[in-house]
Amino acid sequence: MPKDTASDTAVYTHGHHESVLRSHRWRTAANSAAYLLGELRPGMAVLDVGCGPGTITADLAALVAPGRVTAVDAATDILGQAAAVADERGLENVEFAVADVHALEFPDDSFDVVHAHQVLQHVGDPVQALREMRRVCRPGGVVAARDSDYAAMTWYPQTPGLDTWLDVYGRVARGNGGEPDAGRRLLSWARRAGFTDITPTAAAWCFATPESRTWWSGLWADRTTDSAYAELAVAGGHASAEQLTEIAGAWRSWGAEGDGWFMVPHGEVLCRA
Repeated sequence: MPKDTASDTAVYTHGHHESVLRSHRWRTAANSAAYLLGELRPGMAVLDVGCGPGTITADLAALVAPGRVTAVDAATDILGQAAAVADERGLENVEFAVADVHALEFPDDSFDVVHAHQVLQHVGDPVQALREMRRVCRPGGVVAARDSDYAAMTWYPQTPGLDTWLDVYGRVARGNGGEPDAGRRLLSWARRAGFTDITPTAAAWCFATPESRTWWSGLWADRTTDSAYAELAVAGGHASAEQLTEIAGAWRSWGAEGDGWFMVPHGEVLCRA
């Protein structure tokens, strides 16, 4: 279902299989929130929406200390992992809570910065999510969102099977109520949420070294056969288990290419509240 007409109910496509967390734990403020870093100052109050395993959260907490970061996620189990990351880094200025971004349980004007990385592509109503993020952001504060854009992903060489992967993933994600091409829509969603002072940008991850190709292809091969995404693909009639095995093989073939290159583009918006 196109996100412009979806309800606020969506299923998180990836789940929290080890192959998913392998990717999420790699994320840092530097490689995933560089567009936001110039806005951060010590003493700020930050809300990190959809914090996952908390690696970006911990970086934000270190940057705004002695200010505080409140990290929220819809999944209770993952918050324990995020708290463990904060403990390992000796951070005492982070607190964690379960939350629904469509209806945040915080008062108006609670935070200087509200951040969401790879969240709006997975929610049922991204415009309502942004309205809530705006509501809890103090006047003059910043709402920051970054999402990938699957249809704009590109790779070389054109390994048979990766086009099939992209098609299947898109159908699974939309079947779950999400929008995998969220990156290109962030500016439009932010405007519809009531923001008028918006700085839109774009950035990309690139996997082209032998190490990064092996890592990226391996996690997607495993995700394609073993994660919640794989279960949803089969249950929804988007692919058979045999087809998913073939797609996983295509990922491994691409990863073995000596000149393989993969780009993941992201849309970004910094919205002044």
